[in-house]
Amino acid sequence: MMPAGSLLDTHLTNLAAALVSYRRCESQLARWGADLAHRLAGGGRLLVAGNGGSAAEAQHLTAELVGKLHHDRQPLSAIALHAETSALTAIANDYGYGDVYARQVRAHGRPGDVLLLLSTSGSSANLITAVQAARDVGVITWALTGAAPNPLADACDDVLAVASPDTQVVQELHLVTSHLLCEYLEQELPAALAAVADPVAVHPASGTPAPVRTGIEVVLDGGTGQQVDA
Repeated sequence: MMPAGSLLDTHLTNLAAALVSYRRCESQLARWGADLAHRLAGGGRLLVAGNGGSAAEAQHLTAELVGKLHHDRQPLSAIALHAETSALTAIANDYGYGDVYARQVRAHGRPGDVLLLLSTSGSSANLITAVQAARDVGVITWALTGAAPNPLADACDDVLAVASPDTQVVQELHLVTSHLLCEYLEQELPAALAAVADPVAVHPASGTPAPVRTGIEVVLDGGTGQQVDA
């Protein structure tokens, strides 16, 4: 039995307290996962960034997407912006640390991509600057933060805020979030890939038609009913 007031007991008590409100995030996690599945299946990209421990969390997420979580599938485009160390240090040296992510967002981001920013405090200046860069190039912004309100949560299009004052607990639930995001994404991915293959399919998250294939569609009248793309 753990002694009352031990480090382990205190940590687990704080984690258990945060889990109460975190359980209410299920619908948001499912929505993010489904939305991301359709964007990545359609050729979009996820950009992620954080500082310190949050940078490690961000890179963990991209590893699961470019690799896999459970089952073999096609690789998905996801980039941890801090992991390109030569670009990161060059930008910091030439422009300042505040621009290390914003400049990369302008380089890599395309309209409809997603920028996911991780911060326990929600006050990192280089992440907030990256949000503005994302807006300029049409990239959607999501945040994983600690307790809200905070500046990063206010700046982004959507936020999942972990209601805990304990930085370690926030980071631990950000890792849980990354795993669940991948699980919901992989659950939706077959439908997302089918929607890309079918030009009249509708994106369930946005309600907009999937991109139409380029080329001329010709119907061969030979009794087969087959179609070919030209």
